[in-house]
Amino acid sequence: MGQLPAGAVTLINDADEARSVQPADPSMLAFITQTTLSVDDTAEIVDILRERFPLIEGPKREDICYATTNRQEAVKTIAPECDLVIVIGSPNSSNSQRLREVAERSGAARALLVPRLDALDWSVLDGVGTLGITAGASAPEALVQEMLAEMAKRYTLCIEERIVKEENVTFRLPAPLG
Repeated sequence: MGQLPAGAVTLINDADEARSVQPADPSMLAFITQTTLSVDDTAEIVDILRERFPLIEGPKREDICYATTNRQEAVKTIAPECDLVIVIGSPNSSNSQRLREVAERSGAARALLVPRLDALDWSVLDGVGTLGITAGASAPEALVQEMLAEMAKRYTLCIEERIVKEENVTFRLPAPLG
């Protein structure tokens, strides 16, 4: 948005804003989405915009990050079984915040965002029988492993890994680096 002239882009944050936005020329509209938004919230907003503005153009392909989409789907799967879901990620990470929200909306009794092991208040685990752990798309796997290792020192763990979708995306190096 910062690269375009003032007023060239309208930011729509939620379904209510999608229902009330009044563009200057409804026949000349296009949308893009932030790559780390909640997949469900984004779908709702896009559906409203398409219904209100049938000529609106969208991206030629899905523009929500595959890692974000996959993690949200996994959290939706485990959340109803969890007394607590811990999302490992930065508080200023949009996709980590969305994971916490998705966990709560999908049936977890509680969900917390924890940036790293030393920020975990161990008392939140009192009375927790089933704990779900996930991480934001940019959180290193080492943070998850570190948390599991520390939990294993304190509790008897029965770890069940849930694979909702295999990630086998690879990226080729640009020609000058390859």
